[in-house]
Amino acid sequence: MNSVFSRDWLEGELRLIGSLDTRMIGLLRAIDETGSINRAAKQVGLSYKGAWQMIERANNLAPRALISTAIGGSKGGGSCLTAAGRGLLELFTRLEEQHRRFLRELNQSLLDDPDVVLLLRRQVIKNSARNQLFGNITAIELGAVNAEVYVTLKGDERVVISITLPSLDYLGVKVGGDAVLLINPSDILVDTGGDNVLLSARNRLDGHVIRVQYDGVDSEVIIQLLSGESIAATLTQTSAEALGLKPGCKASAVFKSSAVILAALTATGVP
Repeated sequence: MNSVFSRDWLEGELRLIGSLDTRMIGLLRAIDETGSINRAAKQVGLSYKGAWQMIERANNLAPRALISTAIGGSKGGGSCLTAAGRGLLELFTRLEEQHRRFLRELNQSLLDDPDVVLLLRRQVIKNSARNQLFGNITAIELGAVNAEVYVTLKGDERVVISITLPSLDYLGVKVGGDAVLLINPSDILVDTGGDNVLLSARNRLDGHVIRVQYDGVDSEVIIQLLSGESIAATLTQTSAEALGLKPGCKASAVFKSSAVILAALTATGVP
C-alpha cells in the first residue's frame, strides 16, 4: 500500500453462503479456545441464547456437525469443535488471508488512478458548511500579516481567500495542492447584474438560479455555476422577490475573501 496513505478506501466482509460469516467464525474460534459456549458467547459479545441459536443453525446447515457438546458429567460438560468444525475454521482462515490480499490489491489499484483518489478523498470531508467547492491552489501572495491564496475551481473560476500567515503555515498550503473552500450561505450576496451595482467583495461566481426555497421569512437560493457545481445563498424572502429570483434567471454569487474557510487536502485524504 502507498505509504503516504493511511486509509483503505475499499473495505469488505468475508461471508460464505448462509450464516457462515465472520461473526459465526469468531464464535467457533472462541469455542475452540475456551471449550465453553457460555464463555465463548461472552468473548464475542453474544448472549448465551444467541450463541446457541447460531450454533444450532450452523450445525443444521452443515453436512456434518461442527460442534460437539457434552452436558453434565464429572467435569460439568463442555463444547469443542468436531473435525468438520476445525476444518471449516482452517478453511475460513485461509480465505481471510486471500480476502485481505485481494482488498490490498484493489486498494492499490485505486491509488494508481489520481482522479479516483481525488474523488474518494473528497468523500471523507465532514463539516457544517452548506457550500463546499473544490479546486487547485494556483498562487499565494504573502503580506505582512495575511496571505492571499488563489484557488482555481474546476470551471476555471478563480477564488481568492485571505488567511493569516500562521494559518498558512499550519495548513501547509502550497501551490499545486488541492483545497476545499467552505462558505456559509449567509456570507454570500446574490447579484443579478441590475442597476450596475458595484460591490466591494472580491469573489464573483457567475451562473443561473436553479431553485428558490422560501420559509416565510428567509429564502435559500441555489445557483448553478458554469462548471456545473452549485452554491447556496441565504437572503430574506423580500430581497429574493425584489431581485426577481426564479429558476433560469442569471445570477452571481458574490462573497468576500475573508468569508471563505480554506481547508487543504492532505495525503491521507483528511483536511
